[in-house]
Amino acid sequence: MPPDSAYERVLQTCLKGELKVVNSGLPKRRKLLSTLLGEKYPYVECNDGTPYLFKRKELICLAGMLSTDEQESLLLPIIIEVETNQPQAAAICGGNIEEKVLSKIIGMTLTYRDGKFRLYLPQLALIRKELKTTTQYVFSPSVL
Repeated sequence: MPPDSAYERVLQTCLKGELKVVNSGLPKRRKLLSTLLGEKYPYVECNDGTPYLFKRKELICLAGMLSTDEQESLLLPIIIEVETNQPQAAAICGGNIEEKVLSKIIGMTLTYRDGKFRLYLPQLALIRKELKTTTQYVFSPSVL
């Protein structure tokens, strides 16, 4: 049976709309760890206008892993892209600092490729267990 391209287009359009709703809680802008540590109530504003609060315990944990210079460079939350049709996810990162943090949490070195670190589901579970509020998911339709 030939592929139904009209159906695929409709499905992809619907997925895009649904994913906008799912991702509405993403931050407008991320903040530096050093800035968040100095705030009484550490938070970022989300695209939907709501505050996204960070647990101070997680911020302190991250600070303990990093030098002062690294704390002044790490943007939070760390965004983890979850592709809708893949058994893995990817941390969308600027580079070395995120690699250092995530590698320490999962206990192994990560591979940096195409501006991302590949993360598998068991690794995601470890990361989210330790850094529930300082990491955030973005869902993307990799089939599009």
